[in-house]
Amino acid sequence: MENYKTNCFPTWCPGCANFTIMTALQNAFLTLNLKPEEIICSYDIGCGANMGNFLRTSAFLGLHGRSVPLAAGVKMVNPDLKVLAIGGDGGQLSEGGNHLIHAARRNDDITVIILNNFFFSLTTGQASPTTPLGTVSKTTPEGSGVLPLDIVNLSLVAGASFVARAFPGKAEHFTGVITKAIKHKGFSVIEVISPCITFSKKYNFAYYLQRVKEINAIGKTVDEAFKCAKIKKDIVPIGIFYRQEREAFHRLMISK
Repeated sequence: MENYKTNCFPTWCPGCANFTIMTALQNAFLTLNLKPEEIICSYDIGCGANMGNFLRTSAFLGLHGRSVPLAAGVKMVNPDLKVLAIGGDGGQLSEGGNHLIHAARRNDDITVIILNNFFFSLTTGQASPTTPLGTVSKTTPEGSGVLPLDIVNLSLVAGASFVARAFPGKAEHFTGVITKAIKHKGFSVIEVISPCITFSKKYNFAYYLQRVKEINAIGKTVDEAFKCAKIKKDIVPIGIFYRQEREAFHRLMISK
């Protein structure tokens, strides 16, 4: 584990889910017997993206919303690397929403980890593309009137070949999902439900701890995956909802 740590001490708020998320990534790398130089993480802007200072791998800290195209470019140039794009719901789905969609349909061989805390938390709590309807924030003082994007559904529709949802409060399960996503040959995306302890007042850690439910079934079709992943009032499914073997984009380019 020490191989994946830098000398920088994390500056996240005490109790932040990012501590568990970083540990899960380190455990996944250890399980896969990966050396730090065999991994490159491209980071967005945001609290989670500060992980680039604390997680010892090759890294690229890019612009807001641009972690996915950076990762796709790295994989195209050096297919032997394990490539991850790590960012929050703000960057990955607002400025970066188009990149996510097209990387999914191309089936770029990268792992996209979307840390969903439902706000732009680094900039102190503005509404993001995933903010639940009716939520009060600095930019929605009377409650959000915009339907939130569903990360899992969007990824499935866009053509991702591996789609999952995970929760840091289930650490062992979370590590297993990340490990399988990195091993997958194609575009893998994980929605990580990671409520901000400062700004997620209603939809907080305790709220999800009472509602998350591990599922074992993987949908054989996109329609089945939709059903597996559907969030109900008191149940938030976590697990791998869809996995399909399909030629990765960089392999198609090499063959030509």
